[in-house]
Amino acid sequence: MMYKQLAKYYDLIYTWKDYNGEVNRLKQLIKKYKNSDGKELLDVGCGTGKHLEYLKHDFFCNGIDINFEMLEKARENVKGVVFTQADMITMDLKKKFDIILCLFSSIGHVKTYVKLEQTILNFSNHLKKGGIVIIEPWFTKSTFDVGRPGMTTYDTEDIKIARLNSTKIDNDLSILEMHYLIGERNKDIEYFVEKHELGLFEIDKFIEYMTKAGLKAEFLEDGLMKDRGLYIGIKM
Repeated sequence: MMYKQLAKYYDLIYTWKDYNGEVNRLKQLIKKYKNSDGKELLDVGCGTGKHLEYLKHDFFCNGIDINFEMLEKARENVKGVVFTQADMITMDLKKKFDIILCLFSSIGHVKTYVKLEQTILNFSNHLKKGGIVIIEPWFTKSTFDVGRPGMTTYDTEDIKIARLNSTKIDNDLSILEMHYLIGERNKDIEYFVEKHELGLFEIDKFIEYMTKAGLKAEFLEDGLMKDRGLYIGIKM
């Protein structure tokens, strides 16, 4: 399964990411848009829990992820947060939240428009009236840089990681083939490949599904990461 081998290296690969800065921006948006009174927060596709490290000081936090290994890492990283293994498309947590976050383009993993519509409706069903959902999308077809090779590296005395990926498009799906080389002190070099498929969802359809799910929807071009933007939805 995707991220199974990667979980223990995930945070090293993304050491460049400013989780604290992103959370400060998210808190500003929550303050601006949220109309419910509570502080119950759900992070969907929480990965290793790095956003929750900073969010837990201001909210009662829950995190879900489909991947067991990533959740195990999240439980190591963050104390005082409830983590549950669940699929965002079908989750039924028997609870409503004031804030639902789905960050770092996790929504792209639902792949199809049919599943995107199901997922957004599911988010809405887990929101209190006046609650807010913030979704950080993957790219649209026009913003996805197809054919461009990507590279990320991590380099210390004890561990070195190189990740190269190719980028392709198949209809509404972007396909990234990730090749990892990992060298650790006193260990053999590891090599493995992961294939990531993420849906390329257009803004108008996204807004349409949010509105249909009972959310007052807005797209902000100025998001957390370049060219991705943010969707804001308030439960009506």
